[in-house]
Amino acid sequence: MLLRYSSRRAPLRAFLTEALDGALAYDRIAGFFSSSILEVAGEPLERMAPGARVRVVANSALQPLDVATARAAKAAMYAEWCRSLPEYLPPRLKERLRRLYTFLASGQLQVRVLPDTYFGLIHGKAGVITRADGSRIAFLGSVNESQEAWEVNYELLWADDSEAGVSWTIEEFEALWHHAGAVDLADAVVRDIERLTRRIVVPSIAEWREQYRAEPAAAVVELPVARQGTGLWAHQKYFVKLAFDLHRERGARLLLADEVGLGKTVQLGLAAKLMALWGGGNVLVLVPKPLLWQWQDELWDLLAVPSAVWTGRGWIDENGVDYQANGLEGLRRCPRKVGIVSAGLITQSDEAAEILASLRYECVILDEAHRARRRNLGPSHRNEKADPNNLLRFLQRVAERTRSLLLATATPVQLDPIEAWDLLEALNRGNETVLGSRYSRWLTRPREGLDYVLDRASPPDDVREVWEWVRDPLPPAGEGPVFAILRRSLGMNETESWAPPEAFDRLAPPAQHQLERLGREFFRNHNPFVRHIVRRTREFLEQTIDPETSEPYLTPVRVRLFGEGEHDALLLPPILKDAYKTAEEFCQEVASRPGLNSGFLKTLLLRRVGSTIEAGRLTALRLLEGGEQADEDEEEERPSLLYPLTERERDLLERFLRLLEAAREEDPKLQAVNDLLCRGVDDTGPWRSLGCIVFSQYYDSAQWLARRLSEQLPEEEIGLYAGSGKSQLFQGGTATRVGRDVLKERVQRGELRILVGTDAASEGLNLQRLGTLINVDLPWNPTRLEQRKGRIQRIGQPRAVVFLCNLRYRGSVEDRVHQLLSARFRAIHDMFGQLPETLEDVWIAVALHEEEKARHLIDAVPRKHPFALRYHQITPVSWETCAAVLERESQLELLRQGWQ
Repeated sequence: MLLRYSSRRAPLRAFLTEALDGALAYDRIAGFFSSSILEVAGEPLERMAPGARVRVVANSALQPLDVATARAAKAAMYAEWCRSLPEYLPPRLKERLRRLYTFLASGQLQVRVLPDTYFGLIHGKAGVITRADGSRIAFLGSVNESQEAWEVNYELLWADDSEAGVSWTIEEFEALWHHAGAVDLADAVVRDIERLTRRIVVPSIAEWREQYRAEPAAAVVELPVARQGTGLWAHQKYFVKLAFDLHRERGARLLLADEVGLGKTVQLGLAAKLMALWGGGNVLVLVPKPLLWQWQDELWDLLAVPSAVWTGRGWIDENGVDYQANGLEGLRRCPRKVGIVSAGLITQSDEAAEILASLRYECVILDEAHRARRRNLGPSHRNEKADPNNLLRFLQRVAERTRSLLLATATPVQLDPIEAWDLLEALNRGNETVLGSRYSRWLTRPREGLDYVLDRASPPDDVREVWEWVRDPLPPAGEGPVFAILRRSLGMNETESWAPPEAFDRLAPPAQHQLERLGREFFRNHNPFVRHIVRRTREFLEQTIDPETSEPYLTPVRVRLFGEGEHDALLLPPILKDAYKTAEEFCQEVASRPGLNSGFLKTLLLRRVGSTIEAGRLTALRLLEGGEQADEDEEEERPSLLYPLTERERDLLERFLRLLEAAREEDPKLQAVNDLLCRGVDDTGPWRSLGCIVFSQYYDSAQWLARRLSEQLPEEEIGLYAGSGKSQLFQGGTATRVGRDVLKERVQRGELRILVGTDAASEGLNLQRLGTLINVDLPWNPTRLEQRKGRIQRIGQPRAVVFLCNLRYRGSVEDRVHQLLSARFRAIHDMFGQLPETLEDVWIAVALHEEEKARHLIDAVPRKHPFALRYHQITPVSWETCAAVLERESQLELLRQGWQ
């Protein structure tokens, strides 16, 4: 029988209430899942029979890629749930949340989510109810799951209890419920619903510090980064908790040496935020110049941390507000609690270093900390006192004026383990828990200590000599039972960092016995290096099972590399080959100048023509015209230092330019990129269908490639991701200027498949939507290759395999380096997780035909990783269930205060 209902004639709620009274089952085709499941809980489900089953199928904006794996589906669904801002539901709906959780937890309510890619939005609302007597009734109409729909809006509803009508509706429901793209409601969503039923707001930071003992979870649980995908990862939470706990006790002194792609910015930034909230002091973040804006964006977008970037002319905050300053004295007046400054400023300006070193800080962060190093390094300096460069000298000074100091680099050792000691020695200043007092063995005999740590020498047999290494600094009790016994025997609390030499005689016999047994174990697993260098590898996180999920901590993402074979280098046409040889002659001529020590300037033209022919052409034009290079990511030394050009140099440049002008349209790299995008390689299929990021270190190359690709693929939009104000969107050769955020969002939504980027896109940018990467050029700073790869081989990448191709010209500097040293590079990469930045000198040596020097440089790199991976362990940190939430505005009020 067909029944028709209109809310104009009678309230529709009566129909549902009567039909569900004592009902045995209820199958519902709903709307958007994040709101639908909440509203379904408002339906009178409690009137159904005990043990009754309710199934709801709802749709979402998930893409097929989001549900490629179970883990990806759970992450994407949780992110979508969080985007609906359930924490801001009005109080009248809080009871609805409690009922929803009760239904889900009991199993009475089951929910499946179907991406709207398959059928579009589910506008058809329908249901089938099995009544108490076993009869069934189907209904459909305009009514969605909201209270307004059932009780306020004008709605139409048709009900049908005929066998044909019921069967037809059940068939529709089952087709959606069992669709291959439908996934079960994520456990994380259910857990969050339960948390929200208990949610309370902590109104002030003072109350958070006192009543809630500065519990980190309260300030973290509703941050954007915690509400996206799978939220914070286990290894990230572990480091943040470690750093914050140390900060509250005595100050954190840590070096984060995680491999690229494991989210170091989030870890450092979140730790610093908690420290600032707890202590209220200033935070200084020092980063390489190209990463200034990436840091600011990530702090704001992921961690809700307002910050200001020093531009040289003043500060710019997270909203783009410019605070002009009158000279470097403006550095003292950062308008935000967190100030971000280029580390290059420290190396270039003694005045800036002096100003920043005179202030006091809650926390100082130095990214790419390996750039703080000694100048006197090498076999002839085995017993030397460090001659620090400007950055290391600044670090040594500022360490005494900050409570916590956090350093970050994936390669703390570039050429010599003493470099890691230098960083720890800086961490120790103002905090003797790292290497101890000024008389400690670790400070006065660094090479000897390193020999013990690296098993290059046997530890001392004399227990009193072992005591000298153990006592200063004495590890905390939490380091292990031996150290707890030693501290207890001496009556030392955790704030005391070292014991006097004569304390050995005061040790109780059991403690002395424990010390005798400690021996080699101390130097291997409890030395200052492994206590203060936190290093986790991707391999460990991908191979270790999380007991809470029975899945690896990180989903393994394998890289399939192309372009590395001996015969994979691209052939240059004869005229371009002549041009390349002319560029080599020019560089040799520049290198012969007396007093010119800059490897960068000596090899400038080869670097750029090795990227693309167009970059080489524009560089030659600028050099001939006396203009500066335009790339914001360039090294600090400028081409203007080459002027005036000699007559021979000018002749070579003019010949080089004539050759390129005659062959501008023949760049083999453009054709190679086009082939990969349209046809792929081997069995990969077209790379544009998988999504592709094309990298070049030069804006000239990136812009030219984006334009030319858009001309060759007129139906495809091509994004250009570059420095501030330079990003564009190309189609059919026509460019439209867009913000970088627009490009990021379109990539993440799957709307933009091809992105061409400079190295401005190599740090902090999440491109896991893309499955392929092409390096148009190979940066001579090898760490940038790892940073580029980390854009797609990163947390949240749903594919098990991503494709990467490196392009190089046959006979180029990159090709000769590859032939000479590729096997050794692979061994170094496997050991360190990435290549040391100092190996840039290898490229320069090969470019200048100094192959023997190149071999010497590569052979100087250690053949064994110097430090044990102490932190290859994960202690669970459960913040996701925290119901107490520190009010967002109270956090922002403090963080928006300027430096004091």
